[in-house]
Parts: sequence; C-alpha cells; structure tokens
Amino acid sequence: MFDQHDIERLTALTRDTDIIILSDEVYEHVVFDGEIHHGMARHPQLAERSVIVSSFGKTYHVTGWRVGYCMAPAALMEEIRKVHQFMVFSADTPMQYAFANALADPQQYLGLAAFYQQKRDLLATALQGSRLQLLPSRGSFFMLARFSGFSQESDNDFAVRLIREAKVATLPLSAFYSDGSDTGIIRLSFSKDNETLLEGARRLHRV
Repeated sequence: MFDQHDIERLTALTRDTDIIILSDEVYEHVVFDGEIHHGMARHPQLAERSVIVSSFGKTYHVTGWRVGYCMAPAALMEEIRKVHQFMVFSADTPMQYAFANALADPQQYLGLAAFYQQKRDLLATALQGSRLQLLPSRGSFFMLARFSGFSQESDNDFAVRLIREAKVATLPLSAFYSDGSDTGIIRLSFSKDNETLLEGARRLHRV
C-alpha cells in the first residue's frame, strides 16, 4: 500500500518519461487504521499517465461475478475499448443493474474498511500465542503469516500439511512470484464469518 512518500517517489521516477502506470486499486475501500488510499486519480501528475483497475466484486462481496472496471485518460481509454470489445464486449445486463443499484447507496462501500478491520483484529487476536508470526495488514482482506521460525518446509509443503492435518486452507506466497521465491510465508484470508475465523485460529494453534 502506497503512502505519501511512495507517491512522491513514483511522481519523480515517471516525470518526463512516457511510462504508463497500471494501478491495481481493487482494495481501495479496504484500508485500515485511518490510513488513506493513495489512488493515482488523487494525484494529477500520476492520473494523466495511469490506467486504474478496480473491482465491483471486491467492494460488494461478489468476487465470483468477476466484474471490474478501469479508468484512464481519454486517449488511453480509446485504445483500451478497442481491445476490450474483442475480449469481453460487455458484462451481462442483470449484473450491470445490480451494481448500478448498489452504487446508489454509498454506505455499502464507505463502511467496508471498518467491517474488514474488525475481522482482521479478531483473527489476529485469536492467533496470539500460536507459533505463526503475523505480518502487519494495512488493507485488503488478507494477512500474511511467517512460519519459517519453526519449520524448514517449503511454503507449498507447509500449506498442504495445513490442509491435511488442520483442515485449514491457506495460500503459499511463492505462488505470487514469477520465479517461485519461497519466503516461508503463507497468506490467510479473513473474509469469513467470525465463527469460521475463530475455529480456523483454534486449529492453527495446534500446528
């Protein structure tokens, strides 16, 4: 997650270049502890060279619908629409009506940060005393946990063992690296009901 210093550095790095920024902002409404989402659109020098990608699915708890959107300067959007027409064409009509209706009530997304922060805090508290070392989660509905302090397994092997022994599914972080780098870290999701989070934490305490 970017802070003001990151924005200043990015502005300096891209000034007087033809660099186009592809900015993934699907968690723009899920920012914790009173922090600000520094989206590219907030900063004119970055907005003029950015393609901002966001997600209705993440914002409205319907990730399976796979509906998102992007924003960019007019010249870039003209080119994006040319490609989009032959890849997707359009989202289906019922989903478009559903999101239009949801957008009419800002509270549905303005309350999202508090909703997920409560779940983050619940899971973090429930995992206190376990052998997992939790890393700070400043946004999204995921947190990272380091296990390398007590196991030399690969992150993939450790994740598989959690499924088999604890019946808890996590993601090995190496899956997100193009070279498969293994940092001894797994990803946990707290986008679950509170009872599931507490039960998952109870099982992880036994690992």
